[in-house]
This record gives sequence, structure tokens and C-alpha cells, in this order.
Amino acid sequence: MTYGFLYQFNFDLFGLIAVASAITFVTRKSPVAAALWLVNTMFCLAALFIMMDAQFVGVIQVLVYAGAIMVVFLFVVMLLNLGHPSDVSDIKGVWPRLLAAAAGIAILAKVLVSLRQKLPPMLPDLMPGRNVVTPIADPLFHEYLLAFEITSVVLLVAIIGAVALAKRQG
Repeated sequence: MTYGFLYQFNFDLFGLIAVASAITFVTRKSPVAAALWLVNTMFCLAALFIMMDAQFVGVIQVLVYAGAIMVVFLFVVMLLNLGHPSDVSDIKGVWPRLLAAAAGIAILAKVLVSLRQKLPPMLPDLMPGRNVVTPIADPLFHEYLLAFEITSVVLLVAIIGAVALAKRQG
């Protein structure tokens, strides 16, 4: 088994899971279940970015989208009480649980095999004194600081608006 085959297999696998999760996201009736499928899609996209040597974009994908925005979305959904607790779970019955367990065992086996083969490192050698974040952070916190701060204020106003709507309805 060569390194190129493993890379292509993982890339195709994460792409397939991302597409399947996105389709599942738009077909869910429960907003909480849909949000969780969207988080799964974001994690798969982050894995694809990392495999394409865009580690910073992959980490930002997890932190910003799968982390912050989805927490805000779930907070608003829970605050508005849009779903009934029995509707949250997409897994009904034994077969989906067995399929999920089999997928988990297969992924764990793949990770253990990869660790045992001691694959070459994925991270590129960085120049001394410089890292992959500096070219992005410098303009963000110097030239585009005002736009960055306005975006954070807009998100804060959206949360306050959701709280006000929830209190008015309740």
C-alpha cells in the first residue's frame, strides 16, 4: 500500500462523506439534527483543506464554522425552542446504530494502520521566523481591522435580536 493510494482514498472518502452529510443536512426536519449534520460537513471540509496543505484554512474551518457559528445557531434554535426532544435524533432503530458502530470501528482500524506504517509527515517545513498564519494575520489586524470588528458587532446584534424575538414570543 503506497502513500499516494492512501492519500487518494482518504481524499475521496472525506469528499464522499461531506457530500452525503450536506445532502442529509438539507433533508432533515429537525433544525438541531440539521445543524449537527452541517457540523459533520464542516469537519469533512476541514480534513480536505488539511490534505491539500492548507492547514490554516482547515483549522479556521473548524474553529469558525463548526465551532463558533454552529454554537450560535444551536443557541438560537434552543432559545426559540423549535424542536421537540423526540424529533432531535435521526437514529431510529438498531440498524443505523450498528452501521455507525461499524463505520467507527473501520475508521479506528484505518488510523491504527496508518500510525503503524509511520507515514511521512504531512506538514511542510516552515521558514525560520515565519509561519503560515503571519501572511493572513497581518492584513486582518492592520488593513481590515474595521471590517473585522464590524462583523463581530453584526453577529452580536443578531444574537440580541434572537433573544428579543424569543422573549416576545414566550
